[in-house]
Amino acid sequence: MKIKVFLSVVLLIFISIGGFAQESTMPELESKELKMRVMEKSKNTTSIVSDFEQYKHLDFLSNDIKSSGKLVFKSPNFIKWQYQSPFNYIAIFNNDKLYINDDGKKSDVDLASSKAFKSLNNLIVKSVKGDMFDEGKFKITYFKHPKYYRVIFAPFDKTMQKLIHEIELKFDISTLDVIEVRMKESSEDYTLLKFLNQKLNVSVPDSEFSN
Repeated sequence: MKIKVFLSVVLLIFISIGGFAQESTMPELESKELKMRVMEKSKNTTSIVSDFEQYKHLDFLSNDIKSSGKLVFKSPNFIKWQYQSPFNYIAIFNNDKLYINDDGKKSDVDLASSKAFKSLNNLIVKSVKGDMFDEGKFKITYFKHPKYYRVIFAPFDKTMQKLIHEIELKFDISTLDVIEVRMKESSEDYTLLKFLNQKLNVSVPDSEFSN
């Protein structure tokens, strides 16, 4: 009887270890197919409305800083981040303008005058849509898990490298929706975004992106 119990425990341990080791590198043919499927989905995505949770990891803090809110995206490059907890803050990227509403205090930034900000805005839009598969701009690595695909994008551009060391996207394996975005800075600090309750291609008025 004791032997049976021991074997059961050992079996559970191996099952648990296997559960953590299910992610694997994707073969080239499979990664190319994933790229085509995601780019096709991105091309046909005109809007995204989603709740989000954000976790800011700073190496010198023991706990991540959590915030949450609502994301609204409209093609080609309108995006709104509305933070609702633990503070009220809105950031709207509208073409070459960044509009900020910090709990009623409004301001704006001209992105066209800054190559770094313009590149970052373009990167954010593409990461939300999953449209980042440009081998000329990124070193791309593909991984597969039973529940998701994980793709890591490391920028070649020196200016962008000062802002972002790499971007990691997770795609739902069945819908190909972007479910997580992790933006890692040059240090061990990173920002993790988790998207919840996503709605694609719904009607979004232009007034959503005014300040």
